[in-house]
Amino acid sequence: MSDSIEVKGPVASQGVSEKAGFDDYRNSDVELPLDSQVEADLNVTENDLAEAKELASRLTLEEVRPMMERVLVIHENDPNFPYSIIQRIRAFLDNEAIFGNPEKHAVLIEEMKLEAALITVNSPYAEVRAVVDNHDDVDIPCGTIRAWTIGIGFSILLAFINQLFSIRQPAITVQANVAQLLAFPIGKALERLLPDVGFTLWGTRHSLNPGPFSRKEHMLITIMANVSWNYPYSNNSYQLTLAIVIWVQYLPAYFNQSYAGQFSYQILIGLSTNYIGYGMAGIIRRFLVYPSYCVWPASLVTIALNAAFHNDKNTPVQSPFGKIFTMSRIKFFGLTFAAMFVYFWFPNYIFTALSIFSWMSWISPNNVNLSTITGFNNGLGINPWPTWDWNTLLFDNTDPLMIPFFSTFNKFVGAAISGCVIAAFWYTNTYNTGYLPINSNRVFDNTGALYNVSNAVDERGLFDPAKYEAYSFPFLAAGNIVVYLFFFAIYTAIISYAYLYHRHEIKMGFVNLINSLRKDKGGRGDQYEDVHNRLMAQYAEVPEWWYTIVLAVAIALGCVGIANWQTYTSPGVVFYGLVLCALFVIPVGIVKAITGIEVTLNVLAEFIGGSWVAGNALAMNYFKSFGYVTCAHALVFSQDLKLAHYVKIPPRQTFVAQMVGTLVSTFVSVGVLNFQINQIPDVCTVNAPNRYTCPGINTFFTASVLWGTVGPVKVFGQGGMYTWLLAGFPIGFVVPIIIFYMNKRYKKTWMRQIHPVAIFYGALSWAPYNLSYIWPAVPLAYFSWIYLKQRYLGLWSKYNFVLSASFSSAIAVAAIIIFFSLQWTEVELDWWGNSVTTQGCEGDACTLFKLGEGEYFGPRIGDFH
Repeated sequence: MSDSIEVKGPVASQGVSEKAGFDDYRNSDVELPLDSQVEADLNVTENDLAEAKELASRLTLEEVRPMMERVLVIHENDPNFPYSIIQRIRAFLDNEAIFGNPEKHAVLIEEMKLEAALITVNSPYAEVRAVVDNHDDVDIPCGTIRAWTIGIGFSILLAFINQLFSIRQPAITVQANVAQLLAFPIGKALERLLPDVGFTLWGTRHSLNPGPFSRKEHMLITIMANVSWNYPYSNNSYQLTLAIVIWVQYLPAYFNQSYAGQFSYQILIGLSTNYIGYGMAGIIRRFLVYPSYCVWPASLVTIALNAAFHNDKNTPVQSPFGKIFTMSRIKFFGLTFAAMFVYFWFPNYIFTALSIFSWMSWISPNNVNLSTITGFNNGLGINPWPTWDWNTLLFDNTDPLMIPFFSTFNKFVGAAISGCVIAAFWYTNTYNTGYLPINSNRVFDNTGALYNVSNAVDERGLFDPAKYEAYSFPFLAAGNIVVYLFFFAIYTAIISYAYLYHRHEIKMGFVNLINSLRKDKGGRGDQYEDVHNRLMAQYAEVPEWWYTIVLAVAIALGCVGIANWQTYTSPGVVFYGLVLCALFVIPVGIVKAITGIEVTLNVLAEFIGGSWVAGNALAMNYFKSFGYVTCAHALVFSQDLKLAHYVKIPPRQTFVAQMVGTLVSTFVSVGVLNFQINQIPDVCTVNAPNRYTCPGINTFFTASVLWGTVGPVKVFGQGGMYTWLLAGFPIGFVVPIIIFYMNKRYKKTWMRQIHPVAIFYGALSWAPYNLSYIWPAVPLAYFSWIYLKQRYLGLWSKYNFVLSASFSSAIAVAAIIIFFSLQWTEVELDWWGNSVTTQGCEGDACTLFKLGEGEYFGPRIGDFH
């Protein structure tokens, strides 16, 4: 075998036929050693490449060909997979002369062997290789007594704190990364303090102290904490959860249904939505967990933090400054954590203008056009650098260090396109948007005031046509109109996208699911042959019937909860939610696993539910809850299953951890909810103590009555003002088809990075967010994922995800301390740096047009029905 490849122009001189026909194939005039060529193309470090060489030497041409065929089928349209490798594989498979006269193509064959071996012994993705170990030790302790104790403790603590403060203004949220951070010193302390005493059960010894606190124990604790903070009663984790439904049912100011305060009703509904999602996650794990292309970027940050605590390796790496970095990951985490902890006090408390850095609007705060275009709070946010606050970049959980650059950039492109549409609507006063703030997510009446739903319903909260016709049609701001347009588009786009780009993978998932149900077959399916599946095959799999039982019991609980109380809703709503989740969870999950962005089903569930049960706001709430929350929970649980898969936690221990964590946190949340309802005087009113004013409850009630009582039919149906927004459905379906066939026709590298669903997702990033939240992530993501990753892979692999974890953890800890030490006691700093952000139109949103005394806009009273 030759150890170099001579390259002359666009076509290699050896081993590649001219009919391969791609533009950039080894476009260089210098010879590159074979190892360097593969290292550059696959973004692989020398250590990973060395490990692959041994297997490559044993592979035959007959073995490599089907391996490469399978790689091409799965990864051909994968934007995370190096395109140069796809081109090389095509050249290899399309040239029959290689297989007829292999001795004349030795270099290309050996290169394919090396690449096949690398994919076999490790992940195809550099970001996964950077933090996920491709080795496992089955003897590492995992489900130990101390791990269960710490995990249950954090499940209780996170559920308690998050539920207690979810109705406060401002709310406070303690996420799983804080538990992960604190679990390490607690685990190490128990390692030193507890004696090695225990018992033997079913042949396995369980000790209070089985040895050093392990990375598997640490990750099991993190998984339990993660399911507990994503509890069913928070308006922080999801835009809609069942606690808000219960609050709206129970409070006298709303539906005044006293039964909603009963513990039995609350626990049935809570357990139902959680465990339906978990049952779905288990059944679909062959689609979203086992495939290697399902990267789940957020999981990599969690694993990076875990590895920083438990990995003793400290490989020196080259930096852009010409120096060799020898700092360990744990030391790097500590230094960057401390730096961000100190810095975050400035944009979050001391100098908030650093966070809302709309410096151009400060020039003339009352200039309507200037504030509309550049404003951070109430404008479009067009600003070359609008924030110095890292937390602003995390507004939708898409960290630029965590999410691939193509995803961040596609999201920005979508936001920029929709921003132009919003500006056009507002400045042309389309559908009277000029009388309203340009980028609000609220609903208005024909005077520009917030829509008062009590003027459209009777004393029972049901739709009153006479009062409605005497009041006003509900109006949406320009930003909100465009958001609805692209919401409709993204739901059909994700269907056509999933079929065109991932039908082979989805088919493989169904084949393996069917095989798992057969007695003569089982496990993970022989089509999942990557290294992590092979390592996990050493552990007993969770049978499908375990998840099926969980799903069946959860459905039964939901039906009992709906049927046994006066909910004005059929138990069929549970099955509706299950069907909606079943239709969308796989394509939505694939998109999230690849891009890191999640398409939520809240608007679709709201649209269908409001149309199906028009005039019944409470029933619509249940449609929205079971249709959206169950799918959102399924994705959360799927991500945790991938975490366990990466760290090699035995599947049955993961199953029990998620079941127990969910059960404990649900009961704790329900208990706290009852305390809030029964023990806090004047809760959810302006007179509530400690600012327990429930800021999201009134907004939710308004939305539920608007879309459940007034109904989508009146707003979007025939004769409705916003009927044309339904054009989003066919537009969304067609766009992925156009992009797919353009990509096949022109075969440009940059076109492969176009992700239609990510573009539509970016178009949703308005009302109340804007470009100021999205644009800063683009240059940062480029620097990380393009510049550093391509030029300093070792440095990027060692520190990138650790930096993401340290910044997120530091912000979470600092926010908690600021909240309890200063915001809780209402200690404020009153100076220009904190007040300039709310001056002029940035404080009170300006409108393009003003109404005179007694005037109103839109249809005349009596002309709408």
